[in-house]
Amino acid sequence: MTDHPRETDFRAWVLEHRTRLRTTAFLLCGDWYLADDLVQDALGRLYSRWGKVVAAGDPRAYVRRILCNLHTDYRRRPARREISEADVSTLRSPPQTSMDERDDDLIAALLTIPAGQRTVLVLRFFEDLSVEQTAALLKTSPGNVKSQTSRGLEALRSALRTQPTKIEGAS
Repeated sequence: MTDHPRETDFRAWVLEHRTRLRTTAFLLCGDWYLADDLVQDALGRLYSRWGKVVAAGDPRAYVRRILCNLHTDYRRRPARREISEADVSTLRSPPQTSMDERDDDLIAALLTIPAGQRTVLVLRFFEDLSVEQTAALLKTSPGNVKSQTSRGLEALRSALRTQPTKIEGAS
């Protein structure tokens, strides 16, 4: 049985963009397992509107918006979270990732800054969106994006300065 052309196009798009989406989701939430859930949810929603989204333009913009909305929704509804682990720290360890170990300090610092600022930084510098694109995606003003970027970068610098430095060769 042959796949429908819509399904074939969607699968090809997912294969090309899934890793990047997963990394974006992780940078938003700081948890690889939640990032996988967010991406899976986002791709399910994207698939249901695939034809319209492709006709309207770049699906990446649409799915980034879904990821941001899903992450915001997750943060706002703590009752939906279920943690059945005795040691919660195990939830943050990444199962197979393309992230470089040297990025650990930056990611740890990024996860300490407020979620709104973190979202703007991820969209601006990881997703390489302009101020205007970020503002449109987040449905806010360019001025707000600029101020969140400025505050987020300062918070990130501060977090990086206060992190204990790793001494090479130390065990």
